[in-house]
Amino acid sequence: MKPMNELTAKTILSDEVLTEVFEQEDEIYKARLLLSLQDRAAELGVKAKFDSMVRAYKRAEREMRKRDRDRSVASLENWTNFIGPYDNMFCGSWIAREDGIFAQNMGTVEQIACYHPILPVERLKNLETGEEQIKLVYKRNGRWEEIVVPKTLITSANKIVALSGRGVAVTSENARLLVRFLSDVENLNSNDIAVQYSSSKLGWVKGDFLPYDTEIIFDGDSRFRQAFDSIGEHGNREKWFDHVLQLRRTGRIEIKMMLAASFASVLIHLVGGLPFFVDLWGETEGGKTVTLMLGASVWANPDESAYIGDFKTTDVALEAKADMLNHLPMMLDDTSKTSSRIRENFEGVVYDLCSGKGKSRSNKELGINRENRWRNAILTNGERPLASYVSQGGAINRILEVECGERVYPDPQATADILKNNYGFAGKEFIQVLKDMGTEEIRKIQQDFQAQIMDDEKMQKQSISLSIILAADKIATEHLFKDGEYIPLDEAKKVLIDRNELSDNERCYRYILDKISMNSTRFDTITSCEKWGVKEKGYAIFYNQAFDELCKSGGFSKKSFLSWAGRNDLIVMQGGQPTKVKKIDGSPQRCVWLKLEDFAGTSDQPDEDSYGFVLIENRQEKLPF
Repeated sequence: MKPMNELTAKTILSDEVLTEVFEQEDEIYKARLLLSLQDRAAELGVKAKFDSMVRAYKRAEREMRKRDRDRSVASLENWTNFIGPYDNMFCGSWIAREDGIFAQNMGTVEQIACYHPILPVERLKNLETGEEQIKLVYKRNGRWEEIVVPKTLITSANKIVALSGRGVAVTSENARLLVRFLSDVENLNSNDIAVQYSSSKLGWVKGDFLPYDTEIIFDGDSRFRQAFDSIGEHGNREKWFDHVLQLRRTGRIEIKMMLAASFASVLIHLVGGLPFFVDLWGETEGGKTVTLMLGASVWANPDESAYIGDFKTTDVALEAKADMLNHLPMMLDDTSKTSSRIRENFEGVVYDLCSGKGKSRSNKELGINRENRWRNAILTNGERPLASYVSQGGAINRILEVECGERVYPDPQATADILKNNYGFAGKEFIQVLKDMGTEEIRKIQQDFQAQIMDDEKMQKQSISLSIILAADKIATEHLFKDGEYIPLDEAKKVLIDRNELSDNERCYRYILDKISMNSTRFDTITSCEKWGVKEKGYAIFYNQAFDELCKSGGFSKKSFLSWAGRNDLIVMQGGQPTKVKKIDGSPQRCVWLKLEDFAGTSDQPDEDSYGFVLIENRQEKLPF
């Protein structure tokens, strides 16, 4: 065969090329060769014609094999004889009729394998794991049903009995025979049973986008089947666009940001970004839930029982759902409604979801399960900012907060009804726009925005996330809405947090200064209470243990803070150590000398022979100064 790049639109459709492909004995090589030819045909603009030719060759190949079997089968070799839409299959020595499937030996019927028709009709090969699933069809009460199950389920007599829960007539008595029958039919018809490539993840897969490109099908977790089924076009396209255009003309930043964030989710993978949160917060009745529904309606049914989820779950379930959505946005309604497991580790959940990678977990065979991975935006809402549930700067840096004002919608119920009945059009059209543009042009738009908003005073991760949102807004505005209603750059920048506000160590310093102001009695010489230290000449001189407990109470790292404070001349160093000896009541003690805010930038230090209170065996002793 000629090299792929030498094939033309004419030669790729020739009998010479296709005959050579179908003469290959190695089925895996044949499948890969066909995929490569399909890609080349797409480049040449003849993919539809090529696919039609391939289907014709496959039909001819099946017919030829069937004729060969008809001429060669012995008297005990049979074909299934089921009434229905599925082709009958070669089943060797089995008798397969409408009234059941029977094993026979030397012409004598011995045992029943199943009381109704059942067949394997398709193999699904997962692109991420390489694992196979099998599509079974079975007929009960005159009606055919289809189910997709792991291949391992039908190769074990112990496991196959689980199909009884789906209506298959299998028990521990006939399980062994049913396993044999399904195995025989699959192997005797291996060339006729189609291999369908599948994915348990939505979004970008080898240049295609699931679920819009039908060459790859979804075989993900059944727990998320409802969310998957909600994705797609429904209702009237013009009704959705007309209403959303009207909403955009109001100029509300809440509407524009949530729409843009929803579109931006599928850009993150293309531009090499990391997942991030966009949180809409504000008082009740402001329109937060309707705005979240607006973002969801870009892709799917925005009803809360369909695509939109919540925090009333576990961190493991959130990770699994993020993996399934992959590049599509994850919508979580009302941050105040969290399960106890999420509430106890909210900060960890934010970190995990924004890392784009799940935890490594072993399986019962002592192997490692496939790691969950995703690159999407997580859209949330609540009455309090999401950042108020976390304390560390690394988590806050991954959240873009948008405050929701009053009365975003004149008639929120009317908007909700329109969105629930008309959805999914914009997402599919947006994906086609991205394909037509190409990754390089998309990256250029995002990098241009990043250069405009990058500021040494702002956090870099937040700036990158915002640049992806602004890029999505520009693409959607120019190619879908065509209304010129861009997100104003100056208004968008307001969601960014200053570096000093976000720094853990800066926040720790502010926290300690506040604690000093709120607890003046812990530094005086009069009040009887547990003392933290003394104050002199612009310094708060802490007992080492008191400072350690104060950092722990605020959730800060003492070691990290002292290192930062030393670099910024906010503590007195001695011998390269962040503590210095202080004589208190004549007894030298290692203390933390913290410079107070009013004296920051000065180099004055207090005298070393001062006196004060000292803690002895966890009690405070008042000694003369």
